[in-house]
Amino acid sequence: MATGSGTTPADSPAALYGPVSLGFGIVALIAVALSGIIGIAIPLLAGSLAVTFGVLGLTRGSHRGRSVIGLATGSVGVLYPVVAIVAIVAFAS
Repeated sequence: MATGSGTTPADSPAALYGPVSLGFGIVALIAVALSGIIGIAIPLLAGSLAVTFGVLGLTRGSHRGRSVIGLATGSVGVLYPVVAIVAIVAFAS
């Protein structure tokens, strides 16, 4: 129940935003390292989810450290494929 203090109880679903963001961020980093083999869809998806849950974790509750790490690793997972595509298109012409 909401007490008005602005904190999230440990047993609410919002308490999982940080760990989920961290998990998707790690998956995104591993997928970026293997993107030559598995393609760029998985790093984009995992990175986008890590960024989303990281932002939600920062605004909603506990585990802010995990949310920040998930946000940072997820942004690498999103930005690497985007920058690679832009570089390929720019230098191909």
